[in-house]
Amino acid sequence: MSEIKVNKISPRTACGTTTLGDSGDTFTIPAGVSITNSGTASGFGATGAVSWNTTVKTSGFTAVAGEGYFVDTTSGPITVNLPAGTAGAVVGFKDYANTFDTNNLTLNLNGSDKAGGSTTNPVLAEEGLAVTLVFIDSTKGWLVTDSGLQSEAPGPQFVTATGGTITTVCTNFKVHTFTGPGTFSVSNAGNTAGSNTISYMVVAGGGSGGATHGGGGGAGGFREGKASTCSFTASPLALTSGLPVSAQGYPIVVGGGGAAPANPVQPQYAGCSGNPSSFSTITSTAGGRAGGGGSPQGAGVDGGSGGGGGNSGPSAGGSGNTPPVSPSQGNDGGNGNGSGGTGGGGGATAAGVPAPGSTNTGGNGGAGATTSINGTPTAFAGGGGGGASGGSLGCGGAGGGGAGTVTPNALAPSGTANTGGGGGGGGSSGGGGAGGSGIVIIRYKFQ
Repeated sequence: MSEIKVNKISPRTACGTTTLGDSGDTFTIPAGVSITNSGTASGFGATGAVSWNTTVKTSGFTAVAGEGYFVDTTSGPITVNLPAGTAGAVVGFKDYANTFDTNNLTLNLNGSDKAGGSTTNPVLAEEGLAVTLVFIDSTKGWLVTDSGLQSEAPGPQFVTATGGTITTVCTNFKVHTFTGPGTFSVSNAGNTAGSNTISYMVVAGGGSGGATHGGGGGAGGFREGKASTCSFTASPLALTSGLPVSAQGYPIVVGGGGAAPANPVQPQYAGCSGNPSSFSTITSTAGGRAGGGGSPQGAGVDGGSGGGGGNSGPSAGGSGNTPPVSPSQGNDGGNGNGSGGTGGGGGATAAGVPAPGSTNTGGNGGAGATTSINGTPTAFAGGGGGGASGGSLGCGGAGGGGAGTVTPNALAPSGTANTGGGGGGGGSSGGGGAGGSGIVIIRYKFQ
């Protein structure tokens, strides 16, 4: 391979043309070689493009044709002197810190140059803006050939919201807990690169237990969904998908528990059903009331979970998951036997236990569901235990269910507040316990 070393190559005649090679030839520029163009380039397929200077500008300067600049106006407005307008000259500017809207970038025209046909200095005042300008002629001057906003190419965006009691769990997740009515207000719906769905748990208020050999109250309906971006151990009832959200306010309804029945005056032997809870498209049905010891109110009532049957002849427990949803929001209440035995209220994951045989025994409440949506394994929506007189009381189901009682003239324990647990059934001449109030919990990835 031959080599020629010279300092300058010029055409044979003044202002002539020098041709390198012939058609089909290849010229290789080795690594590390820099080529500086101080004239006009044509035919390279890059007309109107700039070479971006990666030194961020934080104060006024004079732009050079062919260069683009990242400008940080955090400390205040900046003025840039544009180069002299020569046809084909190009410059570019980018809002480095997304502050052009509060601290503008002014482009100072050179002499009698124009921008868009006007002699007024252009002002860049939009957050995240990037522009490329090319000087075309003395009539129009500098014209914008490319522009865009940083928001048009966002990175990961995450759900941002307010409402309820907010805690941070597992470092990257927010939990909003509503123990009463409120609004989940979303200001940023996020995107798929960050998060744009939420996990939820909606529990309705539990039903109260029946009086005078009354059954256990049914638990409030339990519904849960887990977003793919959330990392926690959900209940076995959870859907494997969360809910998408948009920037708006979502009303939250938290159902109260059923009131304790007065005892022993008819017709208040039976308990009272709870109240529903809701968020977005999710509604959990109230827990069904328990049956009492007196006719004709011995049967349990349908609900999220059904109330247990009381001791008024053989009395059926109420049906759970009413109206039906999938996965099921609750289970049936147990039957009373008419011989002093009563049924337990249904729970989120198990039916209430019926009174065994002809014994004077209260059935246990059905078990609730355990989830770690709030950062700690916690059980919700347990059924209330059935009451008895002189025999064995029914235990409350895990998840806030109140136990039945065998103590004459005593009020049975209530379901635990904000669990949706059913109230316990009353014993001989005893009152039933109130149902536990419901709860709504929302969780999402915020960073």
